[in-house]
Amino acid sequence: MQTQNPGQSRKRGGKKVTANPTIYTGTIGQSVWRSRDGGDSWERASQGLFMESDIRAIAIDPGDPAVLYAGTEAGVYRTRDGGDSWALVDSPMNDLEIWALAIDPANPDTIFAGTCPSALFRSQDGGGSWQKLDVELAEECEGIPITPRVTIILFDPEDSQTVYAGIEIDGMRISRDGGDTWREGSEGLSSLDIHGLAVVPGSPKTLVAATNNDVCVTTDMQNWTPLEVRNHYPWPYCRGVIHLANGDSRIWVGAGNGPPGDEGGLFHSNDLGRTWERADLGGVANSTIWAVSHNPASPDWIVAYSVAGQLYRSTDRGHSWTKLEREFGEVRAVALAV
Repeated sequence: MQTQNPGQSRKRGGKKVTANPTIYTGTIGQSVWRSRDGGDSWERASQGLFMESDIRAIAIDPGDPAVLYAGTEAGVYRTRDGGDSWALVDSPMNDLEIWALAIDPANPDTIFAGTCPSALFRSQDGGGSWQKLDVELAEECEGIPITPRVTIILFDPEDSQTVYAGIEIDGMRISRDGGDTWREGSEGLSSLDIHGLAVVPGSPKTLVAATNNDVCVTTDMQNWTPLEVRNHYPWPYCRGVIHLANGDSRIWVGAGNGPPGDEGGLFHSNDLGRTWERADLGGVANSTIWAVSHNPASPDWIVAYSVAGQLYRSTDRGHSWTKLEREFGEVRAVALAV
């Protein structure tokens, strides 16, 4: 497949789609950075944020790519101008670390946030007001000296009233009514240490979870089957997982030799984890591949990143990869705006 050069545009379904999205990178201790040319050059995009902010989550309004939310170590911030300036979104989370953000693709006024210590919050008026949701979450990790935190919030792509939340280290929570009520859904998981989630549409629909020791799948959203990726990967520690939109059947998983680790790689499967291939990143990453980012509005683009600051770009749906020249100290979030 021919790789498209950054900066090209095309028409898809009669609508012009820009091929090189703006890339936002959230760092630990260096706030938010932005690239307008597909990752070739970078600039700080942190006016209104503390220059040394810890950014663990970035969410882009699906209806307006100039509106972004950033999760910091002290609440949620918002920009309405594509990162030129930011302002605190006043909320009960002002003193909490924000580890996860998600915006309802069907109704962008609905925003979810997950925190450390573990709690779930929801706004139904575009961030104007927030409600702490009534969901039972662990307050401590038995035998492990870390505080539980919500690492991932995911809307079901076929029904945004269904919301999934993964907690490190407290398993899965699922809501079928837009967050009003929640149930646990952790039976059979290889570990309660949930790092990433992805939904693969189909009949049946499959939910995929990345844990600290495997990748697990479920079709009933309750009983999980571990895929035993240690038989396919050089390391069992898995972090980010993503399923590309627009009909691509592959799931992508970032893995490495621990948190943060000093080796990492990216793997994909076309058959829900029965077989795997390793992506050619041009070498071993310098740490665990923490997550993989994608925007359906720019379907050919994927960005994967290691927690120790390396970014990898694909412009052909993962068939080939380029390591970006710029590296950061520690990366915890990447988002693509189109």
